[in-house]
Amino acid sequence: NHMSTLETMILPGIIQPAKPVCFVMKEELVNYPFFGAVSGARDPILVGRDNPREDLMKVLDGGAERVGRGKSVIIFPQKTRTRKIDAESFNTLGIKLAKKNNVPVIPIAIVSDAWSNGKIIKDYGRINPSVKVRLSFGEPIYVKGNGADEHQQVIDFIKSKFISWGRKDLIIE
Repeated sequence: NHMSTLETMILPGIIQPAKPVCFVMKEELVNYPFFGAVSGARDPILVGRDNPREDLMKVLDGGAERVGRGKSVIIFPQKTRTRKIDAESFNTLGIKLAKKNNVPVIPIAIVSDAWSNGKIIKDYGRINPSVKVRLSFGEPIYVKGNGADEHQQVIDFIKSKFISWGRKDLIIE
């Protein structure tokens, strides 16, 4: 899930010591003040969101190239930051990339609503230190068949973590 700017800041710091990492992100993010330079330096796979077929090919080809260089690829299946998780909006890009490259998907559940979206510029919201941030990595999931079961396992992992953290209010049913 993708809730705030927080996960884009902390995930590389957590994962990078174990394995190089990059993101799939929309092209315009590399042009943002400050965050754009940081984002662009991480060797992202850039998508436009205007042509889903073209974006799929960019992710599959660019992802294969980066996986071949030993990188992990972070994909937010909700596409954009959303306070609540809506399983219906989760895309299967990560599942498809993992299957194509015979690597596992590692689900990550994160509650990062401590950093709200900004009113004028989405990236520059307020940080509320009284709100707990939660993060959990799931077990690796190898994709077999068409990936539908594995996609559901990712969704179920995230939902179960939200429930165990007492944040069922953030799940759209």
